Amino acid sequence: MQLLHRRGMAALGLFLLASPALAQMPGGGAPPAVGVAPVSRRAVTESNQFIGRIEATQRVDLPARVTAFLEKREFDEGTEVKQGDLLFRLERGPFEAQLQIARAGVAEAEAQLQNANITLSRAQALLNTVAGQRSTVDTATAAQRSAQAQLLSAQAQQRQAQINLDYTEIRAPITGRIGRAAVTEGNVVTPSSGALATIVSQDPMYVTFTVPMRTMTEVRARYAERGGLSAVQLRLRKGDGQLYDQVGQVNFVDIDVGRDTDSVLLRGTVPNPVRPGGFRELTAGQFTQVVLEAVQPVQMLTVPRAAVLSDARGEFVYVIGEGNRAERRPVRMSSQSTPEYAVIDDGLREGERVVVDGVQRVRPGNPVSPAPVTDAGGPQTRQGG
Repeated sequence: MQLLHRRGMAALGLFLLASPALAQMPGGGAPPAVGVAPVSRRAVTESNQFIGRIEATQRVDLPARVTAFLEKREFDEGTEVKQGDLLFRLERGPFEAQLQIARAGVAEAEAQLQNANITLSRAQALLNTVAGQRSTVDTATAAQRSAQAQLLSAQAQQRQAQINLDYTEIRAPITGRIGRAAVTEGNVVTPSSGALATIVSQDPMYVTFTVPMRTMTEVRARYAERGGLSAVQLRLRKGDGQLYDQVGQVNFVDIDVGRDTDSVLLRGTVPNPVRPGGFRELTAGQFTQVVLEAVQPVQMLTVPRAAVLSDARGEFVYVIGEGNRAERRPVRMSSQSTPEYAVIDDGLREGERVVVDGVQRVRPGNPVSPAPVTDAGGPQTRQGG
């Protein structure tokens, strides 16, 4: 009996100690508090991302057009040159001599033609006299025409000699950046020596990228009524994740679809101006992320991204219904969604309220205590593709 009495007293003491905590607990029937936000339309800039490569709009290899010694390189490797700048100087002496010989040949041919013209004139003057003969006129005519042909040949040889002499100065055919020289001074270069150097244009640059045909079909349908490709602009995302500050335009869609990839090649032009310090940000051959986005944003139905949940049945949200009861609603989220906002293609209506905070306390069909959450609006850019 004493043992039972002691156990009862201990239980009573534990109850009295716990009673203050029990008194502070809320009633079990209070609905959980949740934060809600309205389904609303926002200005969303549609975009898709692809992997692209920067290319020069012009690329020119500089070969030797004649066989000669390379006397002088007139440029600094890796710098920008202007159209017409002297880049390489070849040995000129032999070609200057050939030009002099050709000029002498022209002078000789001119003298022979002049003599043939005089002979022909005399023969024609004597034709109406007793001493004149038709055969003499015919012979003089043939000699005069032969002298004319010889003069034309000599003049052509002079032009060829002048061209070869001009080839001893290799000049920039375009404005751009020149690479390293493949041959050093003192070597003999020939037309078969290959490129002595290469020039690539710098501004603007091409960016090429491939788009899956499924995505291309969606893009065409999306922008068909807004001007097609004229409603789309190109942005580049740099290695640090920041967007390049120059905007480009699509100017070419390939005529063939890749058989192995079922994708089509697109090309755009992007400005590449000189930055403070004398450098340009885009370099031929580099990889980049290409953002193909709409010129003008469009209004789309959105909810905060935190409101969208997913399980084995798919994506869903909790909608506040009658009596503040939470309703599970399946939704279809667009690929145009951003990390902050989900663009909803199907499942919601504008003005409905969805649970954003406290979703772990929600049970479908049970009442909740909703309160609005801070929702910073503004234009959004979707990240698709």
